[in-house]
Amino acid sequence: MIAPLPVKYGGTDHGTFLPHEGPNNVAVWLFSFPSLGEYERYRTAVKQDEVAVAAWRFAEETRYVVSFERSFMRPLPD
Repeated sequence: MIAPLPVKYGGTDHGTFLPHEGPNNVAVWLFSFPSLGEYERYRTAVKQDEVAVAAWRFAEETRYVVSFERSFMRPLPD
């Protein structure tokens, strides 16, 4: 499973979320890293990670992932 990969490379997995109602063809997976540099190291490392490569191959072969979008967010202050 691909979910442990951010944690393996120093990130925090905040979970995967599906809509409570309405369209059910969107999932949001939230994870964070201490810095943009750490995130970039993760992005480089997963290209060589056997689990990640196998997961992307599966997604492409089965069309499991229809689209993939990234957004960069920051938390609001309390």
